[in-house]
Amino acid sequence: MSDLTNNNSDNNTPKVTGIGGIFFFTNDPKETRDWYAKNLGLETNDWGSTFESRKLDNPDEIESLQWSPFKKDDQYFSPSKKEFMINYRVQNIEGLVEQLKQNGVTVLDAVETYDYGKFVHILDNDGNKIELWEPM
Repeated sequence: MSDLTNNNSDNNTPKVTGIGGIFFFTNDPKETRDWYAKNLGLETNDWGSTFESRKLDNPDEIESLQWSPFKKDDQYFSPSKKEFMINYRVQNIEGLVEQLKQNGVTVLDAVETYDYGKFVHILDNDGNKIELWEPM
């Protein structure tokens, strides 16, 4: 059994721990953000909207989910032809990338580090681009 299917709660086990973001295409991102703000009450900015929550097992830790409309045909989703991309929150991104490579998964780029976390992109078995994010 792979570590990816192991339910080990160890903080170093390479695995997905939640959804970090939902990204989708729209003809007019600003109009879409404005519609969601007006009609559904989302607090939006240039990147979309951020939903914050607390972890059940550590209520002092705040997590976030980013909701972001992208201009239709934005190349950020490439090489996927889909109109959406999901960002998964992970732990031990380097270990996860090594496991994914061993499993034959297409890893599109090297892990990049920013002030707000580490990122890498992969393709699933249907060609959907997936963004993996390990928060700082």
